[in-house]
Amino acid sequence: MDMQTPVDGEVPLAHLGVIRARGADATRFLQSQLTNDVASLGAGAATLAGFCSAKGRLQASFIVWKAAEDDVLLACAQTVLAATVKRLSMFVLRAQCKLTDASLEVPLLGCVGATARSHVGDRGIWSKVDTAGATLIRLPDAAGTERCIVAGSASGSGSGALTLDRWRWLEVRSGIPTIEAATVDRFVPQMLNFELLGGVDFQKGCYPGQEVVARSQYRGTIKRRMHLFDLQVPTGPGVEVFHSDDPGQPAGMIVNAAPSPLGGWSALVEIKLAALDSGSLHVERSDGPALRLAEMPYAVA
Repeated sequence: MDMQTPVDGEVPLAHLGVIRARGADATRFLQSQLTNDVASLGAGAATLAGFCSAKGRLQASFIVWKAAEDDVLLACAQTVLAATVKRLSMFVLRAQCKLTDASLEVPLLGCVGATARSHVGDRGIWSKVDTAGATLIRLPDAAGTERCIVAGSASGSGSGALTLDRWRWLEVRSGIPTIEAATVDRFVPQMLNFELLGGVDFQKGCYPGQEVVARSQYRGTIKRRMHLFDLQVPTGPGVEVFHSDDPGQPAGMIVNAAPSPLGGWSALVEIKLAALDSGSLHVERSDGPALRLAEMPYAVA
């Protein structure tokens, strides 16, 4: 099976969970905490967003959608969910908003190929559709494969040729990063192309780290970006990447990785742009397993 072979099916997304923000001030509260404009998010859309520290470093990344103005849902990596609920709850203060782990109430099912098309048809990327008992979110394609998430579905035993490893590989190939426990507090959003993906709104006003994020955007050329690589050995988030000519300090870090249906692994890597100009890149040490640059599904400035 190669990456161009059509794949179809569904699989429970056990690596993701859902945070629920509920209350009269839920939207207003999240507007003050996340990198994107939650207040203007319509009933027919989902969006990317991040939660940063005061220093502008991502603590979590989300797919965000509204069940109602007073009921907002945020899908994130399970490995950061509990800490994120705890940290966000510290800022609620007098706001009428309660944050809970809603992973059991809102299970997530990943669908690809014909199964995805049967749910979302030809709807646009990041569109959201509410049906009886479930919410459908159209995701960007990956490796020529259509994708969507079904949130709240009672089904989910998995069907077709889709495995969780294949889904996670498609996540990597989509070029959309997910903050995991090993990468908390490592990256300013632009290092992960977050603003290129529509995950940052520079007009929405204050949130933790907003000044740092804005300064990174407007002070000049961004010197670090996320790129897609292939390699022949297993790897994972938080693993450091070294340049062949500079063994003394890392040039970047693995953001997300997954086994490839072609063999080997694919990885999203945050990297110094200067390190792409010459020499070679390797995981763990300057003479470690080599990384091979692959084509991103969108332009990276």
